[in-house]
Parts: sequence; C-alpha cells; structure tokens
Amino acid sequence: MKRRSLLTVASAATVMTLGGVGYAAHRRGKNPYYRGPVSDHFDGLRFFLPDQATDKSLPDVLRWQAKRQREPWPKRFPSPYPADRPPERVAGLRVVLIGHASYLVQVAGRNILIDPVFAKRASPVRFAGPKRVNLPGIALSDLPPIDAVLITHNHYDHLDGPALARIWQAHQPLIVAPLGNDAILRGYDDTMHVETRDWGESVDLGDGLQVHLTPANHWSARGVKDRRMALWCAFVITSSRGVHYHVGDTGFGDGGLFRDIRARFGAPRLATLPIGAYEPRWFMKAQHVNPAEAVEALALLGAEQALGHHWGTFQLTDEGIERPAEALSAALAAQGIAPDRFLALRPGQVWEG
Repeated sequence: MKRRSLLTVASAATVMTLGGVGYAAHRRGKNPYYRGPVSDHFDGLRFFLPDQATDKSLPDVLRWQAKRQREPWPKRFPSPYPADRPPERVAGLRVVLIGHASYLVQVAGRNILIDPVFAKRASPVRFAGPKRVNLPGIALSDLPPIDAVLITHNHYDHLDGPALARIWQAHQPLIVAPLGNDAILRGYDDTMHVETRDWGESVDLGDGLQVHLTPANHWSARGVKDRRMALWCAFVITSSRGVHYHVGDTGFGDGGLFRDIRARFGAPRLATLPIGAYEPRWFMKAQHVNPAEAVEALALLGAEQALGHHWGTFQLTDEGIERPAEALSAALAAQGIAPDRFLALRPGQVWEG
C-alpha cells in the first residue's frame, strides 16, 4: 500500500477512534444498541446532552485532516515507572494508571478497572490508527482479582472489546456501562454480565461502595452510522474512602457538570480528569478539555487531589506528546496551585491516599 493510502487509512481510523465520524449516519432508522422511552437526553434514536455543541460536520473533519499541523510523536515513549504488580486487595485507596485513560482502582477491598485498554492500537482495525507508544502500566496477566469494570463510552481508546472478553473470562467481574453498551460488549462475549444504567442512576457494589453514572460533554460511535446511539458517562465512586470522580472524556462547557458533581456529592477526595487530545482547539473544544480547563474543573470541584490521564500513550490529536504535562504545569502555576495536587500520570505510576 502506498504511503498516501496508508496515511489516509490511519487518519480515518484516528477520526473514528475520537468519535469524529457519524456525520453519514441516517437520520431515520433503528438504534442497534438501545430501545427505550424518549427522555430529556434521548430522542428515540440518539442520545444527546441538552445545550451541548452541535456535532462536527464532514466538511469540518475534512478541514482538520487537510490542514493538520500535527507535532510528531516518538515511536516509543516508555514510562519512567516500572510495570506495577498490584497487591491482591487494599483496605484504603490505591490508583494505578495502566495507560491513556485506563485505571486500576483498588478501594475498600474491591478492585475496579476503568476503561481497560490493552490493545496495541486504539482503532477499529489492527493495521492502522493510533499506535501505543508505551507498554501497559500493568500487564493483563498481573491484574489482581477484578470485581468490577466501569466503561465510560464506546470509543476505541476506551472500549477494548478483545481485552474485556479476556478479563471477563479470567475474572467474571460485574461490568457497568451506560445504556446501549451491553449490546456492544456482548458482541465480544455473549456470556458477559453487563449492568447498564442511565445518567443519574447507580449500581451498588456492596459494603457501602456505589457507582453513580453522571453526564459528560462527549458522545459515542463505533462506526460511521451509530453516532450517539449508545450513551456515554462519567462515574462517581462513593465508598468509605470518600468520593472519587472519574471522567473519561468531556468538554468543559460552561463548567456546570463540575458544579453539579460538587453540589450532589460534595468536594471529591479524588478527581481523575483528562488532560490530553485537545488540539486543534476549534475542533476538539466541545469534546475534550485542555489542561487549563482541567485545572478550572479541579477548582470548581474543590477536589483534594487530581490525577491526569488521556495523554502520552496514543496520538489522537495534534499536540506533541509532552505538551499536556507542560501545559498542566503552567496552568497550575498560573492559579497558584501546588503541582503535586494535580499529577499528570504515566503508565505504572501509583497514587495512594
């Protein structure tokens, strides 16, 4: 295959990974994932967030791809932290970044995976699309017993179907996902037990630990005709160790999402927030916060501690590989916030609190 053709395929895979497709989707038809009553965020075919920015159009996508000013990434960007070998259980709170937006959260004796992606590419195809530039911070075979898996949405950099099937077969965890994602997950293993919930609903994991689904300024897509046909979310985990607010992907919007979290749950003990995949700003602003906005979110939440993810593993957008960490440091300094209150995590890095 010629270089131009390879670049075209790779760019298309990147756009699909980000959910930047779906503009070709039929306006009339059936939702392949979910059938339910119309609500204030479901029109009978697609989900939406009231007052969310309009979806990008095909001309917008073509404009971005044609005029990209993409900083080159190295082929390898190994983490300075060795691969973690987690303890079997933790009474307190222990969080490890596996890579990109994938975490192992060990809290109050339970082990929870969030958006576990172990694939070499965050892509619908194996031969093109964003390629991993560092190894997972925990080997799949070194995971402790997994009690629950939380899936924020179905983009390929957050939902790795083959890895989830392996995790299910090895651990039989409870899988929690927003509405419609059970159909996608069972396509990889039809024996998976998936609990789906709407925004504002919760799942009780026992022993005082609950998982709550909350809105995010984002969307969903696995292909070119299913945009926003499965729901997406952020999670709030409440336990004896306090409140942990986790965002997979979101735009900042007017900041109301973060104000609402604080009003409903109180200031979180921990917020895990995205800090990467934000350039060019005209295209990404509605769906991805940049580091300065992530710092503003921290302030609105009043969180004691923040950890930054969604950077440094897969090149999805145009900023250089170290720009998110650099911009985060500058934003914290500008707001007079101590740098250790908001850490840009690398794979294998452990935070305990």
